[in-house]
Amino acid sequence: MVTSSQTTQATGVLLMAEQDNCLIARSALHIGDIVLIDARPVILTQNIDIGHKLARRALAIGDKVLRYGAPIGSVTHAIAIGEHIHTHNLESDYIPTYTLSGEGHHFLER
Repeated sequence: MVTSSQTTQATGVLLMAEQDNCLIARSALHIGDIVLIDARPVILTQNIDIGHKLARRALAIGDKVLRYGAPIGSVTHAIAIGEHIHTHNLESDYIPTYTLSGEGHHFLER
């Protein structure tokens, strides 16, 4: 059992469907926080904003990310368990991916 003051309780992340390979942050998570992923303590190596995804298990390039039991995109860079899943390592299979800058939205090349 993990007994750290930084341990995020099971309610810190949401599993939307049993077959999902990502979890959703219910609050802002920080480097060094410990989250329980499938009853296994995982120390976070990145900050993850509320509502963002983190890996439920390690994912390889080309793997499909499942949310609500449905594929939402393809992994573009290897992702370790507990790592942030976002536009830097996931490409949507359905819509263009964009990032925000001082000048507005910029579409990433596919």
